Order: sequence, then C-alpha cells, then structure tokens
Amino acid sequence: MATLEHVAAVLLAAGRGTRMRTHRPKVLHELAGEPLVTYPLRLLQEVGAQPIVVVVSPEAQRIREVCVPFRCEFAVQRHPRGTGDAVKAGLETLSDYGGLMLVLPADLPLLCANTLHRLVAVHEAQHAALTILTQVVEAPTGFGRVVRDRDGNVLLIREERDASEAERQIREVNVGVYCAQASVLRGFLARLRPDNSQGELYFTDVVALTRAAGLHVAAATAASDEVAQVSDLADLARCERLLREQSARRWMLHGVAMVDPATTQIGPLVELSPDVVIGPNVILYGRTTVGEGTRLDGSARIFNSRIGRHCHIKFGVVMEETELADEVVVGPFAQLRPGTRLGPRVHIGDFVETKNAVLGAGVKANHLAYLGDVEVGEETNIGAGTITCNYDGFRKHKTVIGARVQVGSDSQLVAPVTIGDDAYVATGTTVRKNVTAGSLVYNPKVQKERPGWVQARRSRAAQETQGGDEPSGSQQD
Repeated sequence: MATLEHVAAVLLAAGRGTRMRTHRPKVLHELAGEPLVTYPLRLLQEVGAQPIVVVVSPEAQRIREVCVPFRCEFAVQRHPRGTGDAVKAGLETLSDYGGLMLVLPADLPLLCANTLHRLVAVHEAQHAALTILTQVVEAPTGFGRVVRDRDGNVLLIREERDASEAERQIREVNVGVYCAQASVLRGFLARLRPDNSQGELYFTDVVALTRAAGLHVAAATAASDEVAQVSDLADLARCERLLREQSARRWMLHGVAMVDPATTQIGPLVELSPDVVIGPNVILYGRTTVGEGTRLDGSARIFNSRIGRHCHIKFGVVMEETELADEVVVGPFAQLRPGTRLGPRVHIGDFVETKNAVLGAGVKANHLAYLGDVEVGEETNIGAGTITCNYDGFRKHKTVIGARVQVGSDSQLVAPVTIGDDAYVATGTTVRKNVTAGSLVYNPKVQKERPGWVQARRSRAAQETQGGDEPSGSQQD
C-alpha cells in the first residue's frame, strides 16, 4: 500500500474531555496499556503522513511528553473555542504548507490505515475540495448528522445539539475525520462564526461553507468498529473490549494459543512468536516480546519485557523491564522488577523478587528470596530466605556472587560484598566481608538445649491462671 507522504495531518488533542469525569486529560487515559493519543499518532506514522501537528491546550505538558517520540510538531489552542478554532491553530503551525491534509480527533483509537487511504483516494478521485468520513449507525445519538440533498450530495453536517427533529432521524453520522487542501481550508476557517448552542467555532460548518462556494464535498465510509469514539469511561471500556477481540483474533491466526481470549490483554506494541501459549488473565503491555514455544500459565502482568524461547512463566508472575534468555522458568508468584536479566535455564521460584539482578546460566533461586543490585555467576544456587542487603539507608550497593556458589537458606549478604567462585555460604550466615573462591563462610552459633523447659513453663502458666493472674508473657530462664 502506497504511503501518504504527500499528506500533512492535524491531530486534535486539546479537548477537555469533561465527560470522562476525571482530572486526567482524556487523551492520556490508557487503552491496552497505551495512552489514547498514541493510537492516531501510530496510525499517521504507519500511513506515512508528514508533517504531523498535534493541537494541545496550554497546560498539556504531559501530552507533549507522550507525543515527543512520534516526531510531531505542536500547536497550542489558547482558549477552548471549539474544533474550528483548534484546526485554525494547527494550520498556523503549518503556515507554509498549502497541500493536502488530514484532520482527525485523538479519541478514535480503532481507526485503520485502509480507511485513511480510502479517504484520500476518494478525495483525489472526485477532485473534491473537502472529503469527510461518515458511517451509518443504528444509534446515532451523540454524533453530528450528515445532511444530503435529493441527489445524495453532502450539504452540511448538523451537530446533534442544533439538529431539528427530522435531522435527528438521520442515521449517517460524521466520524470527525477530514481530508482537504490546506490552502482551501484557511479561507473557510476565517469565516466560521459561533452561531450555535455552544457558542463555539464548529469545524463541521466548513462543509456548508464549501458547498455554498460551489465546491464539491465528497464522503468516504468507515468500517463499523472504527467509529468507536471515546467520550467517557464507558466508551473506553467498550474500546478495550473491541481492541482485545481484534488483537486476540490476529494473534491466534498467527499461531498463538489462548486459553481464554476474553481475559487476555495484549498491547499494540507487543510481539508474539508462533507456538506461544497464553493462559487466562494474562496482561502483556508495552514493548514486550515473547519467544517461540513459551508458556504463560495465567494471571501474569508483563510490561516492557523480552522473554526468550521455550520459557515457562508460571501462575501469578509480575514482570517489568526484564530480559529472559531461553528456557527460563519463573514463578509461581514471583516479581521481576526493572533491570532483571536472566540467563539461559535460570529458575526463579515462588515468592522470589529481583531488581537490577543479572543471573548467569543455570542459576536457581527457588524459594522466598530477594535479589537486588546483584550479579550472580552461572550454576549458583540461592537458598530459601536469602536476602541481598543492598540499601544502607542512604545509598544502594552491589553484591557479586561467583559461579557455582552454594548460598544456604536464611542468609544475608550485606552489600557491598563479593563471594568468589565455588564458595559455600552456610545456612543462616550473615556475610559482611568478601569471601575468597572455594571457601566455606559461616557465623559460629552455639546451640543450647534445656531439657524439660516446656513442661515447666506450662505448669507455671497453669498456676498463674488458677491464681487469677494473667500468665506472664516474659520469662527470665
């Protein structure tokens, strides 16, 4: 499919989104783990539109930050005076541009590349001055209606608040996506007037102005699911469901098995290989990749992570900004935090947490451990209850554990500390100094025993209770 490199784009993202009833700007609400505004930006990049201008409000610093990776320009709509005023702001940024341009809102996350290509193709084929995207819907409430003459030509778009009862019966609605020559739009935008119930400058009034000037207005049709506009949180949830269904269908056709597609959430930037098996309630977001033959049992949340081939992610795993080599086993109920890098055949077991942890091939930490700011050599075994004490209250410090080291259960490794290759850390040891290779390190602890102590303590407690006193919680033995 040819790109639209000859087409500029103005993306309208300055709306207040009051119907969301939240303090967060509407276009920053997330859909499948990504802000709404990123969906049309990725679409415009996909079709090759350039330059791209995003119209924002004066206080939209966070929106700007989200948009920066898309190499777009920004225009500021100083006051919320409607869509017509927003498009004018965008055109001011494109002051030297007179060619073909697209205008679209930032709240249509399911719009497809084929539709934008069709819109431009219809515009050019019909030599139109303006082309609008429309759709016939069963329930047109909330949409502007497309009014046509007896010959089927587009006359105008009537916003629902200003529509007559007859116009409200029209089921062809305006999607909010337009194609026009920038040079043509500038003249009509200057003639917009706030003669409506909102007292705003409606961009849709450009349709009637174009027709009044004797110029042709064309229309292209969008597919049904593409007109899933997000106006409130209920719309957002509906889009989430539609996107989940689309994504699951696409990945299953590419050889990914899903036990319960209805509960599987896969973000738009995720990449999956064939023969991946995904259990129920799995969330894969961000730039996550999963290698061939890997199995995710269920109830996992994985974000911005790379998982190798033939790995096994057991139940209840949380993983963020993590890299797994091939044949790694994780979980159940493990948390891999940012900076975790696991080599081939590593085993991370239940209730193990890692952070900034680099583990060599074949390392095992099967139970109840915390490994933070640590580097571990190959084939080392980390016993249950082991902790790398990496924070002294002021700074983080690193622990280095060599290859083939045996770390006994309930050990504390107080960083900064280095344990040499083939060392043996005895159970219950607190390691405060570096350990040479091949050494045994332990803390001497004398085991003492008092025969009959339990029975004596019980007898004392019974006597105290009979005497009306509460049994003592302390003893001096």
